[in-house]
Amino acid sequence: MAHVEISVLSNVVTLINVFTVTPETQEQVARALSRATDEVMKSQPGFVSASIHKSLDGRKVANYAQWRSREHFEVMLQNPAAKQHMAEIASLVERFEPTLYTVASVHSAAP
Repeated sequence: MAHVEISVLSNVVTLINVFTVTPETQEQVARALSRATDEVMKSQPGFVSASIHKSLDGRKVANYAQWRSREHFEVMLQNPAAKQHMAEIASLVERFEPTLYTVASVHSAAP
């Protein structure tokens, strides 16, 4: 999987989608997101990378995904297979909040 360093200079958009789940469904949602990424998203034009994160309290799953442009992301949203996966995931969660971002600043620990 290609990776773009997080940088204010990178020419990507970042999707951060936070899903509110129950502790009982957290793993199922994380697996469904991983499956959607492997089966559909990775082959879409403009896809760069995705990372799926589970909160320690069991109540959130976050998808951090990079796309070459907003237009690439929007084209993916029209893909029938992507829509099917998104509908499946939506049925498992209490709420989801997809938002596109650009990098404003990056900070690292001193070496």
